Amino acid sequence: MRLSQRVSVVTGSGSGIGRAVALALSSEGARVIVADIDRAKAFETAERINSSGGTAIPFGVDVADPASVDKLVDFVHEKLGPLDILVNNAAVQVSKLIEDTSPEEWDRQMAVNVGGVFLCARRFMADLRKTRGVIVNMASVNGFFAEYACAGYCATKGAIIAFTKALAIDHGREGIRVHAICPGYINAGLAEGYFNAQPDPEKARREAGALHALGRIGQPSEVARAVVFLVSEDASFMTGSALVVDGGLS
Repeated sequence: MRLSQRVSVVTGSGSGIGRAVALALSSEGARVIVADIDRAKAFETAERINSSGGTAIPFGVDVADPASVDKLVDFVHEKLGPLDILVNNAAVQVSKLIEDTSPEEWDRQMAVNVGGVFLCARRFMADLRKTRGVIVNMASVNGFFAEYACAGYCATKGAIIAFTKALAIDHGREGIRVHAICPGYINAGLAEGYFNAQPDPEKARREAGALHALGRIGQPSEVARAVVFLVSEDASFMTGSALVVDGGLS
């Protein structure tokens, strides 16, 4: 197993891509803190891991709240010890034109998508320095190009890519590797919510799939496998990357 006994935290892992990442890390031997603002969903993911012989502990966290992130760090230290792997996956999306977006919606999107990455990276940095650990930040191909009615979301994902590169430069000599993953349309999480809100969800999935060179949308497990690669020694000479996992959408 490539990640035997590594201590990992995956935010937003109660469902979607985050859940797939938590399952994939566990399958490679990592011990996982399943962190999500929805504690019930976090428990579901942890139960799936534990029932298959892995080690997972759920924890309710709001990554936009510094006090909540502090509690997460204390919990990880109490239960498993210093962190080896941090996957910043928690995100929200406001699909509106900018004049229809309230300041509160803008601020929440920034606070979760960008602020959550900052707060978690900041508070776990001492651990990662000690363990020569790895951070993976979940960005998006929307960090490179925009789509209709998601200006705020695109702004957050572009910021995550830039932040990832800056962290890689700042902490590379300490042995800390930092990556971003940039998915295309994935049949989970935020995209799944969009598809299910359409009059014909399956038609919406097919139309989105047709935009990709591979002719389909991706599955959460396909993103999760990329995360496992980046946090493993297979990627030991990679840092600062923005790995595109988009089936040729971009």
